[in-house]
Amino acid sequence: MLAEIITIGDEILIGQIVDTNSAWMARQLNLTGISVKQITSVSDDENHILQSLADAEQRADVILITGGLGPTKDDITKKTLAKYFNMSFRRDAGSLEMVRQIFEKYKRPLLDINMQQADVPDGCEVIVNKNGTAPCMWFEQNNKIFVSMPGVPYEMMYLMDDEVLPRIKSRFKLPSIVHKTILTANIGESFLAKEIEEIEDGLPSHIKLAYLPKLGQVRLRLSASGENEMAVNKEVEAYAQQIIARIKKHVVIDEDIPLEQAILNIMKAKGLTLSTAESCTGGYIAHLITQHPGCSSVYWGGAVAYAYELKESILGVKESTLTRFGAVSEETVTEMAEGAIKHFKTDYSIAVSGIAGPDGGTDDKPVGTVWIAISSKNKTVAKVFDFSNKRFQNIERSAASALMMLLNLLREDLHDE
Repeated sequence: MLAEIITIGDEILIGQIVDTNSAWMARQLNLTGISVKQITSVSDDENHILQSLADAEQRADVILITGGLGPTKDDITKKTLAKYFNMSFRRDAGSLEMVRQIFEKYKRPLLDINMQQADVPDGCEVIVNKNGTAPCMWFEQNNKIFVSMPGVPYEMMYLMDDEVLPRIKSRFKLPSIVHKTILTANIGESFLAKEIEEIEDGLPSHIKLAYLPKLGQVRLRLSASGENEMAVNKEVEAYAQQIIARIKKHVVIDEDIPLEQAILNIMKAKGLTLSTAESCTGGYIAHLITQHPGCSSVYWGGAVAYAYELKESILGVKESTLTRFGAVSEETVTEMAEGAIKHFKTDYSIAVSGIAGPDGGTDDKPVGTVWIAISSKNKTVAKVFDFSNKRFQNIERSAASALMMLLNLLREDLHDE
């Protein structure tokens, strides 16, 4: 079965918002056994939407649409859908009651424009949106299913999880799709491909291998589909273990999780704790870590210390070190990391100090110069990096490099146990 996702809204096309809906829906559809044929973003233009619907109907069995269901004049999705399916409008009682309840709950006056949210094309099946005023609408034509949902992410997610996907699964016999991800580090994509070339060449046609590179990391994803989920799982796992055995020293974990979560899992299993001392990354490393539930069992906290005074008072960096070597130096970042270990009383620490840009560089320390140090109670490792003149790229690359350095020191220490 094939699906197509259509997101509607000028705000997506001008970059005012990022279309996270499509990525989330694509993941859920894939896990359900539905392949996504295409993802399309279209403007708030009737002719553009009509053409996209007609094209999608030719390509896919299920067309999922988000956006353009608000109460204002720029939201034209409902009217366009009614035109596409040649339907008039009716006021849906269930949707109107939900609108009334929401406005009553927040003690807001119910205007006519708000009640119009309950107006729907008269030939659709309405799925009441319990988290908002815009109803979900289900259409069928030429053995194709069209589902229009609000663009608000949490409203769409509820409708997909609780209503749309269960209805699709009850209607169709879907194949089992299995994915197995292996997170690798400290090896480039081309070198990795060379190492496992023989295994990749031996994969059967129904098992695909994808390389997903990221700064300092490559995720390998094995994907397969079949009628017997248990058999497919077993086959994919067998090939995954062959790959893991071949590149064992580069494997971080055989799960589809980000590097920082893999590190947290390793440290939690060993009862180890972590702190951070950030300057140019401004807390970005702490953000990456703390987005994962349960991180508090490992991550105790840290400091964002830009000013010399804070580096001295919070992290214990010597005034003489800062005066002689400057904030962006091996000496300073080493004292930041060791100060974090001492003052935050953790087993490991990450420290970063650099010139993120776009200005602030000098001849000997141009923009993109970043020093990173990783400390344990017995050892500190420091390294300088020369990144670009793009500020956020430098912050991202600094965080990725710091996590890689932490992983390497962890592995070294655990190997010596």
